[in-house]
Amino acid sequence: MSALVASLDLAALSSAYAAGLSPVETVREVFARIAVRGDDHVWIALRPEAEVVGEALALVKRRAAGEVLPLFGVPFAVKDNLDVAGLPTTAACPAFAYTPVADAEVVRRLRAAGALVIGKTNLDQFATGLVGVRSPYGAPSSVFNSDYISGGSSSGSAVAVAAGLASFALGTDTAGSGRVPAAFNNLVGWKPTKGLLSTTGLVPACRSLDCVSVFALTCADAAEIAGVVAAYDVADAYARPAPPERPAFPRAFRFGVPRPGQLEFFGDAEAACLFAGAVLRLQALGGVAVEIDFAPFRATADLLYSGPWVAERLAAITPFVDEHPDALHPITAKIIGGARRFDAADAFRAFYRLEELRRVVAPTWDKIDVLLLPTTPTIYTHAELAAEPVLANTRLGTYTNFVNLLDMCGVAVPSGFRSDGLPQGVTLLAPAFADAAVLALGGRLHAALGGKLGGTSAPLDPARLPPAPVSPAIQLAVVGAHLSGQPLNHQLTSRGATLARSTRTAGDYRLFALANTRPPKPGLVREPGFAGEGIEVEVWSISPAAFGAFTSEVPAPLAIGNLVLADGTSVKGFVCEPAGLAGATDITVYGGWRAYLANLAAPEV
Repeated sequence: MSALVASLDLAALSSAYAAGLSPVETVREVFARIAVRGDDHVWIALRPEAEVVGEALALVKRRAAGEVLPLFGVPFAVKDNLDVAGLPTTAACPAFAYTPVADAEVVRRLRAAGALVIGKTNLDQFATGLVGVRSPYGAPSSVFNSDYISGGSSSGSAVAVAAGLASFALGTDTAGSGRVPAAFNNLVGWKPTKGLLSTTGLVPACRSLDCVSVFALTCADAAEIAGVVAAYDVADAYARPAPPERPAFPRAFRFGVPRPGQLEFFGDAEAACLFAGAVLRLQALGGVAVEIDFAPFRATADLLYSGPWVAERLAAITPFVDEHPDALHPITAKIIGGARRFDAADAFRAFYRLEELRRVVAPTWDKIDVLLLPTTPTIYTHAELAAEPVLANTRLGTYTNFVNLLDMCGVAVPSGFRSDGLPQGVTLLAPAFADAAVLALGGRLHAALGGKLGGTSAPLDPARLPPAPVSPAIQLAVVGAHLSGQPLNHQLTSRGATLARSTRTAGDYRLFALANTRPPKPGLVREPGFAGEGIEVEVWSISPAAFGAFTSEVPAPLAIGNLVLADGTSVKGFVCEPAGLAGATDITVYGGWRAYLANLAAPEV
């Protein structure tokens, strides 16, 4: 293949096509690379090369006819629990196999955009596992050392991308299956918000938690793919339309890290050092590290496999399991079969506990914008995993199992290599629908690390970054206890608000010192016809989401209304209900709260 496409990342491939390369050449090179690797347990089924070449030729004609194809000639792989028309869907269980007549919705959208399906990839059977070895089709390995596991359950998808056999791959992520293999193969693994990508055509694991995920070489590639596949599917009962406003992180963003003693690496000192390096890089990008209590996140993670959600895995395939009791991998059978010990009462108790934990976790997001965690605490050899198959799998889910239960999105990005040449990763997590924001920040963090793309020799281009979402900030004028240096200013700064400017109100406002307030607070009242010099205010920029949380803390008789500033512009700001002025002192003459407080503190002469 031409050196122009030594790397299959989207930017390199697009440049090669612009220079005259045909997608037919790309297809032939991909199949040649697959042949060279031999039986590496990555693929369960490949499409006939001639069929894919024919599809590539058709793409050339479609584009020549003027059709817009954003993923023109981009080869991709599909985890074998997602349907591709004409290829068997096995979920890594031969007895379960069926041949669909239609593509899964996400596959359909990708093919319509010009992407080329190469084949179906291996996985932990029925997507049950984070290790990548629970498959009758063999166990893939990390591209960096065949003694080490690839991670799972989306094992083949990750290796296909890291090995340069596909530009990107679809996986799934219920408990970490789209992030753990990314960490073990130096990849980006985007775990979208639940319902953002259609699950129509997916063999469910836990249907209420399942997400289709994306493995890519860069966050910019993942963002491009997201632009194609993130679409509301009315046929998917769990689909959710994205809100019109995309959450964005402030320039001085706050990132959470677990308190000292709450990070667990199970003796892997190098993994701990690589995580510490990621913290430093994120700080260098303008982030402020904030220690958070990780205990409720960990408690939520414990619910996934020790609670009745495992029964959802049984619910997905109950008729098949009943009719084919010996068809399952032994460990898969043990896990799914264990679901029979739970009853409906157990399920409701677990739902109640989850809601309690969600309530405990929620205030964390008032303190931080994004959470930084190791993707995995360590990595295991095939031999180590064989000795402790369940314990090792449980440990790998330490920082992944809670994410879908708490309705979060995230992206796993590389964090460097250990001295033995094995990669580690970190994950950025945020509440639902902050996908664009975490991809943008993940791209910056990945660029700060640098290095190669996946397991290839192609260098990461630090200039190729996803666009950061822009969320229009709300301008909020404060007049008293929320001013800089005053006792309630932390309610703004803790939510990422930034001081935009100091100014004054229009001249027809009066200021009153309210009676019986703790801490002391003023009340601002507009009086049409009053000719004053205006009242000192600070205008702060605050995100819409943070503004909503902030206003919930405003006590009566204060309220948030519209203030007119000295320059005639209108912003949100503190106003006072008329009833709150009972017993208040008119302090308008001081021109602002600070001057009034200074007068109170001045010694009498």
